[in-house]
Amino acid sequence: MNRLDTVFELNKPLLNIFITAGYPKLDSLPKLAKSLLIKGVDVIEVGMPYSDPLADGPIIQNASAIAIENGITVSIIFDQIKEIRALNNSTPILLMGYFNQILQVEVESFLKQCQQVGVDGLIIPDLPYDVYIEHYQSLFEKYKITISFLITPQTADARIHALDAACSAFLYIVSDNSLTGSKSDGFSEVQLAYFKRIKALNLKSSTMIGFGISSKEMVVEANKYSNGAIIGSAYIEAIRNNIEADFIEQLTS
Repeated sequence: MNRLDTVFELNKPLLNIFITAGYPKLDSLPKLAKSLLIKGVDVIEVGMPYSDPLADGPIIQNASAIAIENGITVSIIFDQIKEIRALNNSTPILLMGYFNQILQVEVESFLKQCQQVGVDGLIIPDLPYDVYIEHYQSLFEKYKITISFLITPQTADARIHALDAACSAFLYIVSDNSLTGSKSDGFSEVQLAYFKRIKALNLKSSTMIGFGISSKEMVVEANKYSNGAIIGSAYIEAIRNNIEADFIEQLTS
């Protein structure tokens, strides 16, 4: 049983916090992760900064640009995850990035390093499901690295069932068609109907809802339809405004 299985078996609403590695400073990741662990965050998702992110909105794009200027690399991210694992060996750590970053390292080498430093799973928005199944699933299984697939309001039920069958972590429910960081005071009726549709499919995989979640009220609402919520841009913005500790306190209190 891997760490993700263990945390999902807790049968409680989960909180996944996204951190851009290398932001605001090159060595910030271990310090921020330590603070999140102390607050009881359930899953830590580490973003690998990339120069051409497909799904990221301006807040995470800006953080990634600063991290790249700071000199962040995949190698440094792996070293920093080792530091986090020295503090905590039970909380799941995910890497979120783009397939070209993995290809630059070479897929098997990347997965092997993930296993060695204690990464539990990957979220790769631009890795097509079909390509994963045909070329890479066996490698992921070899190194015991899970994968999460993204689904959107436009994803057909048949496709969702196929993604569900291939998923080894959780299905990432993208709350709407916007980029990350879309501002909202809450979910619309259309979004809630979409969440209800996904829940009614009785999928085998756990689910988490992300994109645009920025408050405890939205976390509570997301938890009604999934196993947990993912917060990224709102946390990055809180870091930028030097209120990240207060922000996490509000979410976890």
